[in-house]
Amino acid sequence: SSRRRHTRFRNVTGVQTCALPIFFASQIDGAPDGKDGNGRIVKIDGDGTVVNANFVTGLNAPKGLRACDGTLWTADINDVIAIDAATGDIKGRTTIPGSMFLNDVACDKNMAYVTDMMANKIYMVMNGTATVVAEGDLEFPNGLLVDGDKLIVGGWGSQPKADFSTDVKGHLYTYDMKTKAKTLITPKPTANIDGLERDGTGGYLISDYVAGVLLHVSATGETKELRKFKAGSADIGFVPASGIVLVPHMNENEIAAYDVSADLK
Repeated sequence: SSRRRHTRFRNVTGVQTCALPIFFASQIDGAPDGKDGNGRIVKIDGDGTVVNANFVTGLNAPKGLRACDGTLWTADINDVIAIDAATGDIKGRTTIPGSMFLNDVACDKNMAYVTDMMANKIYMVMNGTATVVAEGDLEFPNGLLVDGDKLIVGGWGSQPKADFSTDVKGHLYTYDMKTKAKTLITPKPTANIDGLERDGTGGYLISDYVAGVLLHVSATGETKELRKFKAGSADIGFVPASGIVLVPHMNENEIAAYDVSADLK
């Protein structure tokens, strides 16, 4: 269906739903790799009204967001930052030496996982220490979820070009951190996957940043296009109870909400 509400921001890249009616959005407000101190996290209520435009300030270019057990995690170029989700206070900052472009985050209790898209690695961060948990044939990973000993990973595809396009798009796949086995969910290259969320029924919602497309992937790997936008659809959020997808349109500096409940039946 059509947009329910859109709110204008500055280079918004990630959305994390929390206990509604509150959600959070990360804002770069500059270059995606710029260490300029302009980045921040915005707190927004369910109808799109900004509750606190400066909930967290002094960041550089924060991207993925994920909340677990009262901690809001974000990836900020070379740092993974732990934030008190109630107060906005920064509780911890883990710098990952050698990292190139930390992107999406996932979390499980007191640990976070983060994709380093350009370095083709995935790290685990716990107690201020980062450890590589996946590397190799990861398709320049971006979107990320954690599922026990496995990760659900959205690949960007082949080597990204200057405009972030690729000759081959990425798969959605699982990665077993114990066995190091990669298992494709989508049998064919699917998208330059940015945002990744569970749909609440065993499938997934993904966004293609380059093509500006919102897709649904069933539990068995069938893919369906739900919405087509302009390029720049970044890290999405999803509210399963209402079927609302929150899409940051990064190049248009806005967040929009879409009801996809009918599409998922």
